[in-house]
Amino acid sequence: MRLGVLDVGSNTVHLLVVDAHQGARPLPAFSHKEELHLTDCLDAQNSLTSDCAGRLLKFVNEALQIAEDKGVQEVLAFATSAVRDAANGDELLAWIEAESNVRIQVLPGTEESRLTFLAARRWFGWSAGRLLLLDIGGGSLEIASGQDQDPSVAVSLPLGANRLTRDWFTSDPPDREQVRSLRKHVRVEIAAAASAIRSAGTPDRHVATSKTFRQLGRIAGAAPSSEGPYVKRVLRHSDVTELADRLPRMSVEARSQLPGVSLLRAPQLAAGAIVADAAMDLFQVPELEICPWALREGVILRRMDSLSA
Repeated sequence: MRLGVLDVGSNTVHLLVVDAHQGARPLPAFSHKEELHLTDCLDAQNSLTSDCAGRLLKFVNEALQIAEDKGVQEVLAFATSAVRDAANGDELLAWIEAESNVRIQVLPGTEESRLTFLAARRWFGWSAGRLLLLDIGGGSLEIASGQDQDPSVAVSLPLGANRLTRDWFTSDPPDREQVRSLRKHVRVEIAAAASAIRSAGTPDRHVATSKTFRQLGRIAGAAPSSEGPYVKRVLRHSDVTELADRLPRMSVEARSQLPGVSLLRAPQLAAGAIVADAAMDLFQVPELEICPWALREGVILRRMDSLSA
Protein backbone atom coordinates (compact mmCIF):
# COMPACT_ATOMS: atom_id res chain seq x y z
CA MET A 1 0.00 0.00 0.00
CA ARG A 2 1.44 3.36 -0.98
CA LEU A 3 0.82 6.02 1.69
CA GLY A 4 1.54 9.72 1.81
CA VAL A 5 2.27 11.24 5.21
CA LEU A 6 1.79 15.00 5.32
CA ASP A 7 3.48 16.33 8.46
CA VAL A 8 2.74 19.98 9.31
CA GLY A 9 5.50 20.50 11.85
CA SER A 10 6.64 23.57 13.74
CA ASN A 11 9.77 23.88 11.60
CA THR A 12 9.24 21.80 8.48
CA VAL A 13 6.21 20.83 6.40
CA HIS A 14 7.00 17.44 4.92
CA LEU A 15 5.34 14.99 2.55
CA LEU A 16 6.81 11.49 2.83
CA VAL A 17 5.64 8.84 0.36
CA VAL A 18 6.17 5.29 1.60
CA ASP A 19 5.33 1.75 0.57
CA ALA A 20 3.88 0.08 3.66
CA HIS A 21 2.57 -3.41 4.25
CA GLN A 22 1.46 -5.29 7.35
CA GLY A 23 4.39 -7.02 8.98
CA ALA A 24 6.99 -5.11 6.94
CA ARG A 25 8.97 -1.94 7.56
CA PRO A 26 7.79 1.19 5.70
CA LEU A 27 10.01 1.87 2.70
CA PRO A 28 10.48 5.56 1.77
CA ALA A 29 9.75 6.18 -1.91
CA PHE A 30 9.78 9.99 -2.19
CA SER A 31 10.22 13.05 0.02
CA HIS A 32 9.16 16.66 -0.47
CA LYS A 33 9.61 19.28 2.25
CA GLU A 34 9.91 22.96 2.97
CA GLU A 35 11.01 24.85 6.08
CA LEU A 36 8.11 27.20 6.85
CA HIS A 37 8.99 27.71 10.55
CA LEU A 38 5.36 28.08 11.57
CA THR A 39 6.38 28.88 15.15
CA ASP A 40 7.87 32.14 13.85
CA CYS A 41 4.61 33.03 12.05
CA LEU A 42 2.61 33.89 15.16
CA ASP A 43 1.41 37.47 15.59
CA ALA A 44 0.77 39.39 18.81
CA GLN A 45 -2.55 37.54 19.28
CA ASN A 46 -0.78 34.15 18.99
CA SER A 47 -2.43 33.57 15.60
CA LEU A 48 -0.72 32.27 12.48
CA THR A 49 -0.50 35.11 9.97
CA SER A 50 -2.40 35.15 6.68
CA ASP A 51 0.88 35.15 4.74
CA CYS A 52 2.02 32.02 6.53
CA ALA A 53 -1.39 30.41 6.01
CA GLY A 54 -1.13 31.10 2.30
CA ARG A 55 2.30 29.50 2.08
CA LEU A 56 1.04 26.48 3.98
CA LEU A 57 -1.92 26.06 1.63
CA LYS A 58 0.42 26.35 -1.36
CA PHE A 59 2.59 23.55 0.04
CA VAL A 60 -0.44 21.36 0.81
CA ASN A 61 -1.70 21.71 -2.77
CA GLU A 62 1.76 20.90 -4.11
CA ALA A 63 1.97 17.87 -1.82
CA LEU A 64 -1.42 16.57 -2.93
CA GLN A 65 -0.40 16.87 -6.58
CA ILE A 66 2.85 15.03 -5.88
CA ALA A 67 0.97 12.33 -3.98
CA GLU A 68 -1.35 11.84 -6.95
CA ASP A 69 1.59 11.72 -9.37
CA LYS A 70 3.35 9.12 -7.21
CA GLY A 71 0.33 6.84 -7.03
CA VAL A 72 -0.47 7.39 -3.36
CA GLN A 73 -3.62 5.57 -2.25
CA GLU A 74 -4.16 7.44 1.02
CA VAL A 75 -2.79 10.65 2.55
CA LEU A 76 -2.39 10.80 6.33
CA ALA A 77 -2.18 14.48 7.27
CA PHE A 78 -1.43 15.80 10.74
CA ALA A 79 -0.21 18.95 12.49
CA THR A 80 1.79 19.35 15.69
CA SER A 81 2.48 22.06 18.25
CA ALA A 82 2.67 25.21 16.08
CA VAL A 83 -0.87 24.71 14.78
CA ARG A 84 -2.05 23.06 18.00
CA ASP A 85 -1.11 26.10 20.07
CA ALA A 86 -2.13 28.81 17.62
CA ALA A 87 -5.27 30.76 18.55
CA ASN A 88 -6.61 30.35 15.02
CA GLY A 89 -5.33 26.81 14.44
CA ASP A 90 -8.76 25.20 14.02
CA GLU A 91 -9.93 28.02 11.77
CA LEU A 92 -6.81 27.73 9.62
CA LEU A 93 -7.19 23.97 9.15
CA ALA A 94 -10.88 24.33 8.32
CA TRP A 95 -9.95 26.85 5.61
CA ILE A 96 -7.26 24.55 4.22
CA GLU A 97 -9.72 21.65 4.14
CA ALA A 98 -12.26 23.78 2.25
CA GLU A 99 -9.63 24.93 -0.25
CA SER A 100 -7.79 21.63 -0.76
CA ASN A 101 -10.24 18.93 0.33
CA VAL A 102 -7.71 17.40 2.73
CA ARG A 103 -8.36 17.09 6.46
CA ILE A 104 -5.34 17.76 8.65
CA GLN A 105 -5.66 16.22 12.10
CA VAL A 106 -4.17 18.10 15.05
CA LEU A 107 -2.26 15.67 17.24
CA PRO A 108 -2.44 16.30 20.99
CA GLY A 109 1.00 16.51 22.55
CA THR A 110 0.68 13.24 24.43
CA GLU A 111 -0.44 11.45 21.26
CA GLU A 112 2.58 12.86 19.43
CA SER A 113 4.75 11.44 22.20
CA ARG A 114 3.03 8.03 22.06
CA LEU A 115 3.33 7.71 18.29
CA THR A 116 7.01 8.63 18.37
CA PHE A 117 7.54 6.04 21.10
CA LEU A 118 5.78 3.43 18.94
CA ALA A 119 8.23 4.15 16.11
CA ALA A 120 11.23 3.81 18.43
CA ARG A 121 9.89 0.58 19.93
CA ARG A 122 9.43 -0.98 16.49
CA TRP A 123 12.89 0.16 15.41
CA PHE A 124 14.76 -1.24 18.43
CA GLY A 125 12.44 -4.20 19.10
CA TRP A 126 11.43 -5.95 22.29
CA SER A 127 15.01 -6.89 23.17
CA ALA A 128 15.67 -3.21 23.97
CA GLY A 129 13.64 -3.63 27.16
CA ARG A 130 12.21 -0.58 28.87
CA LEU A 131 12.75 2.57 26.79
CA LEU A 132 13.07 6.22 27.70
CA LEU A 133 12.42 8.38 24.63
CA LEU A 134 13.32 12.06 24.15
CA ASP A 135 12.27 14.13 21.14
CA ILE A 136 12.98 17.86 20.76
CA GLY A 137 10.79 19.43 18.09
CA GLY A 138 10.41 23.02 17.01
CA GLY A 139 7.54 23.70 19.41
CA SER A 140 7.63 21.01 22.06
CA LEU A 141 9.67 18.40 23.91
CA GLU A 142 8.19 14.90 23.96
CA ILE A 143 9.16 12.40 26.64
CA ALA A 144 7.83 8.85 26.90
CA SER A 145 8.79 5.76 28.84
CA GLY A 146 7.65 2.16 29.09
CA GLN A 147 8.36 -1.46 28.29
CA ASP A 148 5.45 -2.18 25.96
CA GLN A 149 4.47 -0.96 22.51
CA ASP A 150 2.44 1.86 24.07
CA PRO A 151 4.37 3.85 26.70
CA SER A 152 3.36 3.77 30.34
CA VAL A 153 3.88 7.55 30.51
CA ALA A 154 3.85 10.12 27.70
CA VAL A 155 4.46 13.83 28.28
CA SER A 156 4.65 16.87 26.01
CA LEU A 157 6.23 20.08 27.27
CA PRO A 158 6.34 23.52 25.53
CA LEU A 159 10.13 23.35 25.25
CA GLY A 160 10.69 23.15 21.51
CA ALA A 161 13.96 24.58 20.22
CA ASN A 162 12.38 27.12 17.88
CA ARG A 163 9.78 28.27 20.42
CA LEU A 164 12.42 28.85 23.10
CA THR A 165 14.73 30.69 20.72
CA ARG A 166 11.89 33.02 19.71
CA ASP A 167 10.73 33.66 23.27
CA TRP A 168 14.04 33.90 25.15
CA PHE A 169 16.84 35.04 22.85
CA THR A 170 16.87 38.57 21.45
CA SER A 171 20.49 38.88 20.26
CA ASP A 172 22.98 36.90 18.21
CA PRO A 173 24.62 35.37 20.09
CA PRO A 174 22.31 35.64 23.12
CA ASP A 175 23.70 37.37 26.18
CA ARG A 176 24.69 35.34 29.23
CA GLU A 177 21.69 36.37 31.32
CA GLN A 178 19.27 35.20 28.61
CA VAL A 179 21.05 31.86 28.43
CA ARG A 180 21.06 31.51 32.20
CA SER A 181 17.35 32.39 32.47
CA LEU A 182 16.43 29.90 29.74
CA ARG A 183 18.49 27.16 31.37
CA LYS A 184 16.68 27.69 34.67
CA HIS A 185 13.26 27.75 32.99
CA VAL A 186 13.91 24.53 31.06
CA ARG A 187 15.11 22.66 34.12
CA VAL A 188 12.14 23.74 36.22
CA GLU A 189 9.71 22.56 33.50
CA ILE A 190 11.40 19.17 33.02
CA ALA A 191 11.85 18.58 36.75
CA ALA A 192 8.11 19.13 37.29
CA ALA A 193 7.40 16.22 34.94
CA ALA A 194 10.24 14.00 36.16
CA SER A 195 8.33 12.08 38.84
CA ALA A 196 5.66 10.96 36.37
CA ILE A 197 8.33 9.75 33.95
CA ARG A 198 10.24 7.90 36.67
CA SER A 199 7.05 6.12 37.69
CA ALA A 200 7.37 4.06 34.50
CA GLY A 201 10.44 2.36 35.95
CA THR A 202 14.17 2.39 35.28
CA PRO A 203 14.85 2.32 31.53
CA ASP A 204 17.13 -0.27 29.95
CA ARG A 205 17.84 1.94 26.94
CA HIS A 206 17.72 5.69 26.36
CA VAL A 207 16.83 6.79 22.83
CA ALA A 208 16.30 10.07 21.02
CA THR A 209 14.68 11.20 17.82
CA SER A 210 14.42 14.58 16.02
CA LYS A 211 16.64 16.81 13.93
CA THR A 212 18.01 18.53 17.02
CA PHE A 213 19.46 15.34 18.49
CA ARG A 214 20.76 14.22 15.10
CA GLN A 215 22.58 17.54 14.65
CA LEU A 216 24.06 17.43 18.15
CA GLY A 217 25.18 13.89 17.49
CA ARG A 218 26.75 14.86 14.18
CA ILE A 219 28.68 17.75 15.78
CA ALA A 220 29.88 15.34 18.48
CA GLY A 221 31.23 12.93 15.87
CA ALA A 222 28.34 10.63 14.92
CA ALA A 223 28.22 9.27 11.38
CA PRO A 224 26.63 11.54 8.74
CA SER A 225 23.20 10.69 7.32
CA SER A 226 24.85 9.67 4.05
CA GLU A 227 26.06 6.49 5.75
CA GLY A 228 22.46 5.28 6.08
CA PRO A 229 20.02 4.58 8.92
CA TYR A 230 21.56 1.34 10.18
CA VAL A 231 24.78 2.88 11.48
CA LYS A 232 24.66 3.11 15.28
CA ARG A 233 24.76 6.75 16.40
CA VAL A 234 25.33 7.55 20.07
CA LEU A 235 25.26 10.93 21.80
CA ARG A 236 27.05 11.16 25.16
CA HIS A 237 25.84 13.49 27.91
CA SER A 238 29.34 14.86 28.40
CA ASP A 239 29.33 16.03 24.77
CA VAL A 240 25.88 17.58 25.12
CA THR A 241 26.93 19.47 28.25
CA GLU A 242 29.91 20.91 26.37
CA LEU A 243 27.70 21.90 23.43
CA ALA A 244 25.08 23.47 25.71
CA ASP A 245 27.85 25.74 26.98
CA ARG A 246 29.60 26.41 23.65
CA LEU A 247 26.75 26.85 21.15
CA PRO A 248 25.05 29.82 22.89
CA ARG A 249 28.38 31.68 22.73
CA MET A 250 28.59 31.23 18.97
CA SER A 251 26.87 33.35 16.34
CA VAL A 252 24.26 31.78 14.07
CA GLU A 253 26.70 32.03 11.18
CA ALA A 254 29.38 30.19 13.15
CA ARG A 255 26.95 27.44 14.18
CA SER A 256 25.93 26.95 10.55
CA GLN A 257 29.53 26.00 9.73
CA LEU A 258 29.42 23.02 12.10
CA PRO A 259 29.02 19.50 10.65
CA GLY A 260 25.42 18.67 9.75
CA VAL A 261 23.99 22.10 10.67
CA SER A 262 22.12 24.19 8.11
CA LEU A 263 21.78 27.98 8.21
CA LEU A 264 17.99 27.58 8.65
CA ARG A 265 18.38 25.33 11.70
CA ALA A 266 21.42 27.02 13.25
CA PRO A 267 19.44 29.74 15.13
CA GLN A 268 17.58 27.24 17.31
CA LEU A 269 20.36 24.75 17.96
CA ALA A 270 21.68 26.52 21.07
CA ALA A 271 18.28 26.31 22.79
CA GLY A 272 17.95 22.71 21.64
CA ALA A 273 21.28 21.84 23.26
CA ILE A 274 20.18 23.45 26.52
CA VAL A 275 17.01 21.32 26.53
CA ALA A 276 18.93 18.15 25.66
CA ASP A 277 21.47 18.77 28.42
CA ALA A 278 18.76 19.42 31.00
CA ALA A 279 16.77 16.31 30.08
CA MET A 280 19.81 14.04 30.09
CA ASP A 281 20.96 15.48 33.43
CA LEU A 282 17.61 15.31 35.21
CA PHE A 283 16.88 11.78 33.98
CA GLN A 284 20.48 10.68 34.60
CA VAL A 285 21.05 9.60 31.01
CA PRO A 286 24.75 8.90 30.30
CA GLU A 287 24.18 8.46 26.56
CA LEU A 288 21.40 8.39 23.99
CA GLU A 289 21.10 6.15 20.96
CA ILE A 290 19.64 8.11 18.06
CA CYS A 291 16.66 6.46 16.37
CA PRO A 292 16.10 7.17 12.66
CA TRP A 293 12.35 6.60 12.99
CA ALA A 294 10.11 9.18 14.63
CA LEU A 295 6.60 10.62 14.48
CA ARG A 296 5.92 10.10 10.76
CA GLU A 297 6.85 6.43 11.02
CA GLY A 298 4.69 6.11 14.13
CA VAL A 299 1.69 7.46 12.20
CA ILE A 300 2.32 4.96 9.39
CA LEU A 301 2.72 2.04 11.78
CA ARG A 302 -0.48 2.92 13.65
CA ARG A 303 -2.35 3.05 10.34
CA MET A 304 -1.01 -0.32 9.24
CA ASP A 305 -1.90 -1.84 12.61
CA SER A 306 -5.48 -0.62 12.19
CA LEU A 307 -5.87 -2.63 8.97
CA SER A 308 -5.56 -5.86 10.90
CA ALA A 309 -7.88 -4.79 13.72
